[in-house]
Amino acid sequence: MKEDNHIFGIHAVIEAIKAGKEIEKILIQRGLAGQLFNDLRKVLQGTEIPYQMVPPEKINRITKKNHQGVIAFVCEIEYFKAEDILHKVFSEGKTPLVLILDKITDVRNFGAIARTAECSGVDMIIVPQRGSAQLNADAIKTSAGALHTIPVCREYNLKETITFLKESGLQIVACHEKTEKLIYDVDFTVPTAIIMGSEDIGISAEYLKLCTDSVKIPMTGKIASLNVSVATGVMLYEVIRQRL
Repeated sequence: MKEDNHIFGIHAVIEAIKAGKEIEKILIQRGLAGQLFNDLRKVLQGTEIPYQMVPPEKINRITKKNHQGVIAFVCEIEYFKAEDILHKVFSEGKTPLVLILDKITDVRNFGAIARTAECSGVDMIIVPQRGSAQLNADAIKTSAGALHTIPVCREYNLKETITFLKESGLQIVACHEKTEKLIYDVDFTVPTAIIMGSEDIGISAEYLKLCTDSVKIPMTGKIASLNVSVATGVMLYEVIRQRL
């Protein structure tokens, strides 16, 4: 059955997947067994839909109805493919500006970042298929509707996507504190992809290895750290400053 932004019940979720519905993620109760569960597993094997095994309490908090241990969250935005958007940007004669968010899980942070990205002319936001914020009504509201305007690309293999961007002529710039170069020391007038990491673990080491540059935002206060949405804004408006 469907309720707001989620579908519950094994059969209903299977039918939604077969019908080609865009699924944000699926929660599956740990310890599930039986033929219907096996059918669900088979259907999932042919997709890239992220799913998570969770305790029954987590599902029960979402709905008390007969969920049979399975809930699927329906996408509230349309997702795009990075190569399609990049091709479009180049064909329009623009200098690409891409924002890659590595495991930004806070919904409101994500919404705020999307709002700033749209205002600053970012061509697309790229996120990993797993470990990213659920783009639900809260995210859309916080973004002031920007998530319905700016293309969001949810990529199964972020490492391959970064490599593709690099091979397509984009410089890959990581923003983190463990470097000496400042954001003012890089030329952002060329095709650029900026990577921002999560507030708890930062940017994954495997992605840092692919970067052409690493920069940091100068800090003079005692706290010496910014909320990721604010840090993203600082980065993007340095790009605008240079490009104007």
